[in-house]
Amino acid sequence: MQPIASIVIRCYNEEEHIGRLLSGITEQTLADKVEIIVVDSGSTDATVSIASQFPTKIVSIDPEVFSFGRALNIGCAEASGEFIVAASAHVYPVYSDWLEHLLAPFEDPEVALSYGKQRGNEVTKYSEHQIFAKWFPETSDYDQNHPFCNNANAAIRRVLWEEMPYNEELTGLEDLDWAKRAMQRGYKIAYAADAPIIHVHDETPSDIFNRYRREAIALKRIMPRETFGLWDFVRLFASNAWNDSTEAWNDGVFGEKLSEILTFRLMQFWGAYKGFRQQGEVPSKLRRRFYYPNRDVGGESASSGSEETFSVDSQTERKNRQIDYSSVQREEIDSYV
Repeated sequence: MQPIASIVIRCYNEEEHIGRLLSGITEQTLADKVEIIVVDSGSTDATVSIASQFPTKIVSIDPEVFSFGRALNIGCAEASGEFIVAASAHVYPVYSDWLEHLLAPFEDPEVALSYGKQRGNEVTKYSEHQIFAKWFPETSDYDQNHPFCNNANAAIRRVLWEEMPYNEELTGLEDLDWAKRAMQRGYKIAYAADAPIIHVHDETPSDIFNRYRREAIALKRIMPRETFGLWDFVRLFASNAWNDSTEAWNDGVFGEKLSEILTFRLMQFWGAYKGFRQQGEVPSKLRRRFYYPNRDVGGESASSGSEETFSVDSQTERKNRQIDYSSVQREEIDSYV
C-alpha cells in the first residue's frame, strides 16, 4: 500500500537524539501509513545503528557532496508518499497526532507546504526560547503572506517537489527558498500551531555564529534586495538583548541568563553581518566548516515567554495524546508540555 507520507530525516552524528524521534514516529496515529527515509552523511557514531533498529530505509551520502538541499533531494527521490515530511534528526514530537495535524492543511489543494510549531527544552538557550515563541506562535495560519517556514518540522506535496526540487547550492534556508517559489506559483504556505515538536539545540557560541552566518549567505542569494550592515548589527543586537533581558528579569532569571543572552545575540547578529559581507561563491573549505564544524572532511580541519508551554488543548487532553518515551533514554519532558 502506498504510504500517505514519506518522512525524510537528514542526519550526521545524531546518536543522542535520533532514537527519540524515530520512537515518536512509531507512536503516531498514522504510523502504519508512513515510510521513514534516513539520509546519513557519514556519521561516525551510532546514528546508523540506532536508525536500523526502526522500520527505516537508510541512504548514505558522501559528506563531501552534502548540502541541506541536496540531502533532502536525495531523500525525496526515494519517497513514495503523497506528502514528504522533513524532520531534523534532533527534534521529536510530543503528541501522537503530530503528523495528523501537520498534514491537515493539505485538505486545501492550494496548500503546497505546511510547517508546525517548535519549542525548546532544558538545554535550549534563553534567547532561542524567545525566537521559537516569536517565529512559531500559538495561532495557526493556513494562508500566510510570507514564505517563512522551517524544515525541522514541515511537509510538502511530492508532486510539487518533482516539478521544483530544493536548491542544492544554498548554504541554508532551502525551505524558505522552496516556499518562496511555491508562492510565486500561486500556492499557499500553511502554519499548523497544533503540530508541535521539541527542537533540541545545544550549541556553542561558534555553532551559533556558524548557523546564522551560513543562513545569511543563503538569504542574500534568495532575496538579493535584503541588506544587513554594521548599523543593523548594532541595532538588532542591542534591541534583542534588551528584550531578552527584560523577559529574564520578569522570569526571575536575569542574573543567571544575562551572559548567555548577550553571547547568543552577539553571535547571532555578528554571524548575520559576516554572512551578508561574504562575496562571490562560498569556498569549499568554508562550506565544510558550515556543515561539519567538528570534523575533518577531505583532509582539512574545520575549525515566562522563555519556555512557553503548548496550549492547543486542556491538560487532560494533552496528557492523553502525549507520547511515552520511557523505552528511550531521555531527559523528562513533562515540564515542557
